[in-house]
Amino acid sequence: MKSDIEIAREREVKPIREIALSLGLKEEDFDLYGRNKAKLNIKAEPKSDNLILVTAINPTAQGEGKTTIAIGLADGLRKIGKKSCLALREPSLGPVFGIKGGAAGGGYSQVVPMEEINLHFTGDFHAITTANNLVSSIIDNHLTQGNELRIDPEKITWKRCIDLNDRALRSVSVAEGGGPNGIPRRDGFNITAASQMMAIFCLAKDLKDFKRRVKNSCIGRNIDNQPVTCGDLKIEEAVTILVKEALKPNLVQTLEGTPAIIHGGPFANIAHGCNSVIATKTALTIADYVVTEAGFGADLGAEKFIDIKCRALGMFPKVAVIVASVKALKYNGSGIKENLSIENLEFLEKGIVNLGKHIDNLSKKIGLPVIVALNRFASDTDKEIQFIRDYCEQRGAEFEISEAFSKGGEGSIKLARKVVKLAEKKSDIRYVYNLEDSIKGKIEKIAKEIYGAKDVEYTDEAMIKIDMLKGSGYENYPVCIAKTQYSLTDDSGILGAPEGFTFHVRDIEVRTGAEFIVALAGSMLLMPGLSKTPGAIKMSISDEGIIEGLF
Repeated sequence: MKSDIEIAREREVKPIREIALSLGLKEEDFDLYGRNKAKLNIKAEPKSDNLILVTAINPTAQGEGKTTIAIGLADGLRKIGKKSCLALREPSLGPVFGIKGGAAGGGYSQVVPMEEINLHFTGDFHAITTANNLVSSIIDNHLTQGNELRIDPEKITWKRCIDLNDRALRSVSVAEGGGPNGIPRRDGFNITAASQMMAIFCLAKDLKDFKRRVKNSCIGRNIDNQPVTCGDLKIEEAVTILVKEALKPNLVQTLEGTPAIIHGGPFANIAHGCNSVIATKTALTIADYVVTEAGFGADLGAEKFIDIKCRALGMFPKVAVIVASVKALKYNGSGIKENLSIENLEFLEKGIVNLGKHIDNLSKKIGLPVIVALNRFASDTDKEIQFIRDYCEQRGAEFEISEAFSKGGEGSIKLARKVVKLAEKKSDIRYVYNLEDSIKGKIEKIAKEIYGAKDVEYTDEAMIKIDMLKGSGYENYPVCIAKTQYSLTDDSGILGAPEGFTFHVRDIEVRTGAEFIVALAGSMLLMPGLSKTPGAIKMSISDEGIIEGLF
């Protein structure tokens, strides 16, 4: 089969202006960014509530094709006569040049222009990075220019960011030499997708709400241990100016001409993992069915979608699609990465409990109608597929095979029909926790009910910060747990569906602009590093500008 980039280059797609006009938009509703991309200026309220959430089991390092299935589903819905639209995240350059690759789908189920989406796209990530770093530069300038707010340099929590995996920037010193260089202090970088600015960008309802959230963002504390905000620094207006254009959602299309709104890109293992509220609402104004996704497994992305994004969005999804693959289930049952293409029902039986846990979490604990979409590979055997089908039926979950990768929308028609039928089902969807629960109560409900932990253990540092937040008003924020995506626990090496384990919380961060509390678990870091052989060294570009090696 041809590579993703070869397939994308060979397909003739309509100019994005035609796609926009076919949706009933007027010329003033969009700004063209070349032939194949546009920014939308729609301010209408959603007309539909048929929001379909695509999530997954705990993935392998290469991912399980969640975005591919989501794109194929949107195309499949069009093929059965439904007016559908995608609402996806923008890829971060960290994974693109790392091990996981891009996030534009794969095979015959892609969004295009694939290279541009995976690289600089419309510049949104650069705007968010610059806005974040403007705050940092103002902080250091304020320290140098007399420090009127009496900021304690050792209690500054706002970090710089860059949209790359760069472990050398996790901890840095700035203003070395002092004097005209500024006040020396310790600092660090997060990857842009894990920055508070990205979270604010994706949870803001509009430009006004974005500015409010930036103004309320705490950057650290003063020498009296009182919080200092961006509003105190009078920086919220300039920050908002930097992202004014970026806040407009991006319109592109699939290989089959289905509209796709791609906007914002927080990671789900260290942030909340969903595209922007603005983009999702915009998609619901122009389509009857909107397919969106939440990053990594349902223990991370789907839980945060429900408990964080849905609270900002003001609505729940109608259906949850759980993407699984035979290879990933066998990996969960063995921990072995080699020879997963060989039929092995023993490994499959041991690993399928991971899928079962996600089904139970979404259907029984959260109350979502669930369908399992098996991302079919050529090596999958009939016995393996039937085993998974039978298991899903026993769990009360719908099941369907997706061949989106090899057949696009045609390979997603059966899945689309079942999703439409499920969307008509009445459901009693609920949050995992109440906002009135204590911080520890929220963490423990997620850890015990969603992950399967028996106990939660906190470091002294985490407990000190939890105690500091009592009476602050911040304890009513949702909780965003930062942990490994590869396991239900905080240890990436523990696979399947473990029970009775202790979940470890090592630190607490309050993001007053994003309006959630981050609980850092295990060894999770907010700045990833590259592998020994990153994807970047396998890429090439010809003298004519033709890129090779990009996923």
